[in-house]
Amino acid sequence: MNTNATVVTILGAIVALLGMVWLVQGLAIVQIDPILCVADCEPITGRSVQWTVIGVITLFVGIVIAGAGLKRGNR
Repeated sequence: MNTNATVVTILGAIVALLGMVWLVQGLAIVQIDPILCVADCEPITGRSVQWTVIGVITLFVGIVIAGAGLKRGNR
């Protein structure tokens, strides 16, 4: 596996993990307080359709990016 493929795979994994965090927060499975806020930050309480959808999309994009990195590395 070359360096570019490794970087793309790691980037995809990070994006997928971020999507997973947003997904479980949106489904109210986990509650994580905001870490870094610029304005009026409030934790997500209860279910949030918006963050669930954002989490699913981000998770899917991360999986696609990681898959592309793995595919590129297997050439």
